[in-house]
Amino acid sequence: MSTNDQDEVDKSSAPLIEHLIELRSRLMWSLGGFFIAFLVCFFFAKQLFNLLVIPFQWAVSWADLANQKVELIYTAPQEFFFTQIKLAMFGGLVIAFPVIAAQIYKFVAPGLYKNERSAFLPFLIASPILFLTGAALVYFFFTPMVMWFFLAMQQTGADGEVEISLLPKVSEYLSLIMTLIFSFGLVFQLPVVTTLMARVGLLSSEALADKRKWAIVIAFVVAAVLTPPDPVSQIGLAVPTIILYEVSIWAARWVERKREAERLAREKEEAADAASTADSGASPAE
Repeated sequence: MSTNDQDEVDKSSAPLIEHLIELRSRLMWSLGGFFIAFLVCFFFAKQLFNLLVIPFQWAVSWADLANQKVELIYTAPQEFFFTQIKLAMFGGLVIAFPVIAAQIYKFVAPGLYKNERSAFLPFLIASPILFLTGAALVYFFFTPMVMWFFLAMQQTGADGEVEISLLPKVSEYLSLIMTLIFSFGLVFQLPVVTTLMARVGLLSSEALADKRKWAIVIAFVVAAVLTPPDPVSQIGLAVPTIILYEVSIWAARWVERKREAERLAREKEEAADAASTADSGASPAE
């Protein structure tokens, strides 16, 4: 290999090494933020779990079972310990998300134009807000509704019936509420995703409106897959998904109108510059 060829290889590899070093730094900051949040959540795991049991208590109240003690069990010695680890990982990821998102933005931002950075940043802020909105909807409404639905299946043992009581396991209850939070949080990202795709020209409001019937069917299918097999949670996820789909259509139309206004303003500015250039070129001839 000649000296010139070797110099070209060295020049091309230098930026790659710098990007890899930058990526490693961002990953270390992200993992460090997650690890610290994980430790904090694990230290308060029992308190966090008691906080997640409150919707179950509301469901007991809704079912007029005020005399029933809210009780959960674990049937394996290590079950509650691993449940606390899962809870700490989930809570750590939620708490550390702003740090992780900031590191992603800092890594990607140098490769974006100024207008692209200003367009990307609002979506980075809107994403966790929408996720927390979905999580709040699960916590304050849908989890009590789902638990109320399951509590209604109990048998009191009167009139010769066998007594059947709901006694959830701690791991299964945590899996239920985490699944609901993840499902609703994911669905609430729909306006962000569709707006970004509309902004780069991969989607249009007309295409979204034309596929509305299919979207309704897919919403119920996805709700059936992501949620427990009960109609309350499935309908509860499908209906907000359909509403968010309509919001996505409106957001895509807003992006298209804004992009069209920017195009017209740019064309007007270019026409004014061309006219000014033509006038200045014609002045010496006069």
